[in-house]
Amino acid sequence: MTELNKNELEQAKKLANMSKISKILENIREVIALDRKQKQPLILRINEAFIFNIARKAISEKNSTFIMSIAGESASGKTTLVKNAAKACLKSDTDNVYTVICCDDYYKDASKELSQAGNYEKLFESGFSFDTPDAIDLNLMKEHLKELKHGKEIYSPLYNFITCESKKNSVLKKPAKLILNEGLYVLHEILRDIIDVKIYVYTPFEVIKDRWFARAASRGKTGLAAQMQFHDVNQTAFRHIRPTMDIADVVINGMTTQEYIEDFIHQLIEAITSVTSNKHLSL
Repeated sequence: MTELNKNELEQAKKLANMSKISKILENIREVIALDRKQKQPLILRINEAFIFNIARKAISEKNSTFIMSIAGESASGKTTLVKNAAKACLKSDTDNVYTVICCDDYYKDASKELSQAGNYEKLFESGFSFDTPDAIDLNLMKEHLKELKHGKEIYSPLYNFITCESKKNSVLKKPAKLILNEGLYVLHEILRDIIDVKIYVYTPFEVIKDRWFARAASRGKTGLAAQMQFHDVNQTAFRHIRPTMDIADVVINGMTTQEYIEDFIHQLIEAITSVTSNKHLSL
């Protein structure tokens, strides 16, 4: 093949890829336009450059691993979003489509501190906080995310919210096409350089408060102990979590139903895979 023919072939390939990217952009925008007509739309804000980047990656980097980090305040609906995103993925494929890495699993062991304090009230009175970035081993989580992205298996820790004990190397996590990383601090500056998609879940304060107290009771925190921790939760969210909404590619509505989340994400996946002509998730 002559150099001229090679150049022509390369140019034809670029044009074909640009055509596919344009079609994916059109499909994604159609899905978002339909979402905006809903009483409770899922997308509150989305970066236009981000949409183009998703379309480009779907064509030019279709075999790469994709890290999607989902942050938000405690009880905002992050876990619900991840669970329904996973269900949507399974509608398209069942073979190594996704792996979930939860920030909650990376809490540092505080069982000794709790035992010494005697109870949660005394622990909080001492100034201990479960809701600052220092309470979580973000460096270990980043290392695990990087290993998964490079096709390696990892064993994540397992945290007990009642005893505050962390068991290292407990849960096998396998590499996958999509890594769903969710938690309070998954958009922390330590992690941002390895994230492909930055999502923030926004939920009104009063809704968060009601959800939080209901969940706190299931984790052994009631009465004054729960009130003390929620005060800390709100203060640390103001300092550390809410500002990350500004750097998110997408801001999600934490008030939508689980069924709609699953349906929307499935539509989004189909908008991409219908162009890439690949049965596997092609994000």
